Amino acid sequence: MTEAIEREAMEYDVVIVGAGPSGLSAAIRLKQLAEAAGTEISVAVLEKGSEVGAHILSGAVIDPIGLNELLPNWKELGIPLETKVTRDKFVILGPHGDLDISFLPFPKWMLNHGNYIASLGNVCRSMAQHAEALGVEIYPGMAASEVVYNEDGSVKGVVAGVFGIGKDGQPGPDFQPGIELHAKYTFIGEGVRGSLAKQLQAKFGLTAGRDPQKFGIGIKELWQVPDENFEAGLTQHTFGWPLKNDAGGGSFMYHFGDNYVAIGFVLHLNYKNPWLSPFDEFQRFKTHPAISCYLEGGKRISYGARAITEGGHQSLPQLYFPGGVLLGCSAGMVNVPRIKGSHNAVKSGMLAAEAAFAAIGAGRSGDELTAYEETYKTSWIAKELRNVRNFKPLWSKFGTIPGILLGGMDAIIANALGGWSPWGTLKHGKSDAESTGLAKDYEPIVYPKPDGEFSFDKLSSVFLSSTNHDENQPAHLRLKDPSIPIQVNLPRHGEPARLYCPAGVYEVLYDAEGKNPKFQINFQNCVHCKTCDIKDPSQNIVWTTPQGGDGPNYPNM
Repeated sequence: MTEAIEREAMEYDVVIVGAGPSGLSAAIRLKQLAEAAGTEISVAVLEKGSEVGAHILSGAVIDPIGLNELLPNWKELGIPLETKVTRDKFVILGPHGDLDISFLPFPKWMLNHGNYIASLGNVCRSMAQHAEALGVEIYPGMAASEVVYNEDGSVKGVVAGVFGIGKDGQPGPDFQPGIELHAKYTFIGEGVRGSLAKQLQAKFGLTAGRDPQKFGIGIKELWQVPDENFEAGLTQHTFGWPLKNDAGGGSFMYHFGDNYVAIGFVLHLNYKNPWLSPFDEFQRFKTHPAISCYLEGGKRISYGARAITEGGHQSLPQLYFPGGVLLGCSAGMVNVPRIKGSHNAVKSGMLAAEAAFAAIGAGRSGDELTAYEETYKTSWIAKELRNVRNFKPLWSKFGTIPGILLGGMDAIIANALGGWSPWGTLKHGKSDAESTGLAKDYEPIVYPKPDGEFSFDKLSSVFLSSTNHDENQPAHLRLKDPSIPIQVNLPRHGEPARLYCPAGVYEVLYDAEGKNPKFQINFQNCVHCKTCDIKDPSQNIVWTTPQGGDGPNYPNM
C-alpha cells in the first residue's frame, strides 16, 4: 500500500524523531551552534505523543550535569528541576521487616547529592518551549511510522502523520497519507526499544559484535500524600521482598514538589519464572509497612510503565548509520546502578548535534557521522558506562544481594583505577526473551487481591494514565504468527504476555466449559512500555507505532 501512496515532502537539515531529553537537547544544540556561527540550520522534531511529555516516564532523579553544559542558565529559563535531593535512604525489605543500610559507605557516584527530583515530562515540556524560541519546529501528535531511504541505501528521512488507516489495513474515509520529512541527517531519539531504531539496527547491522541488549520494566505511580508522610528531597531505594533472590529488581520512592511521592518498581526482564507478574509484584510491594506508611492517607494521581535499557557498555550498538544516528535510550545509555539515563541522553544529543553541524558546514549529507561515536568514546558518558559495565552481569549471575555487593565492589574498583576491573568485561549471555523458563518448572504465583488503598487492579491503573487509541485503526501490536500464543506460548510458558504486560493488553479467553482458548489483544490499553516486544519468549509480538497522539497522556510523570 505504501508504494502506491504519493506524499508531499518537507526538507530540513536535521529531522529528529522523539521529543525526549536527547532529541530536544540535539535540537537546542544545533540552533546554538548556528547562532554562534552566524548561520541558519533547519531542525524539525517529531513527537508521537499528543504533546511533548505525554509519553515521557521516568523516576526521576536527574543529574544536572548535561543541562549544565547545554543550558548553563537553566534555572533562569525555568527548567523545572523542582526539588534538590536532601537525603538518600537504602533499605533491604523482608517479608516481615526491613533493614535500613543507609549507614554503609556507599560510593559518591551512587548517592544523589547535587541531583534533583522532578517530572522528566515537565522538564521536556520546558525544554521544548526553549527549543521553539530558538526556531526549532516541533510537531506533536506526529508519529514517525516509516523510514525513507535514498537510492544508495542511506536514510533520507521518515514518514510521519499517517492517519485514517482502517482496521483492514486500507485507507478509510478520513485517510491522511502523511508527509515525508527529508533531512541531511536523521536523528533517532525514540527512547527504549523504538520501532524505527529496531529496524535500523537490523538493517545496518549496528549490533554486530555487541552483547544482546538487556532490559527492565519500570512501573510508576504518582501520589500526593499528607504533610506528616512527606519529606521534601527524600530518595529511597529498596531491594528484596517481594522479589526472590533469583529475580533482579528493586524500588524507588522520591518526595518532591507539592507533597508528591513518585513511587515505582523496576524488575529486570531476564527473570525466568513465567508466572511472575511485574505489575502485581509492584502492587504487593506497596503493602509492606515500611512503604505503606508513606502512602497512608494519600491519593494516587497517575500511573504508567516503561521499559528501561540495562545492557550498558557491552550492549551499546554502533551509534551511527548512513544518514543518521541513535540518541540516548534508543542506543541504551542508562547507568543501571545509578538508575539514571536522562543526563546521558542530553549529552548524547549534544554530541550528535556537534557532529552533524560540522558535517553540514562542510557540505556533507547522508553519510556516516563517525565523529559522533568518536566523541562519545572520549565523553563522560562512555567513562560512566564503562566503569559500571559488570554491575548488571554480576547481579544476573549471583542474584540480588550477592550480585549487588560484587557489582558495587567492581564498580568502585573501576572508578578508582580508570576502568580496570578484575573481571575484565563480563558478557550478558541470553536475551531477556530467551531467559523465560517453562511453566512446568515453576509453581504459579497467587497474588493477593487489590485492597483499593495501597494496591489496585490493572484497568483502574491504566485509566489514570489517560491512555487512548482510536479503535478504528489496525492493532499496533502485531503477531508474526497468530497461532503461536495458543499453540506454543500457552503450553510451554503459560502465555506470559497476560502477566508481564502492565496494562491488561493481552488475555487468554476460554469458552463456558473452560476450553478452546483464544488469544485477545486489547491494544486500546497499551501504555507503550514495549515489554511485549522484549519479553515474548517466541519473539512473535512486534510493537509498531499507532497513529500520532494515541497512547498515554502522562501528567507530571
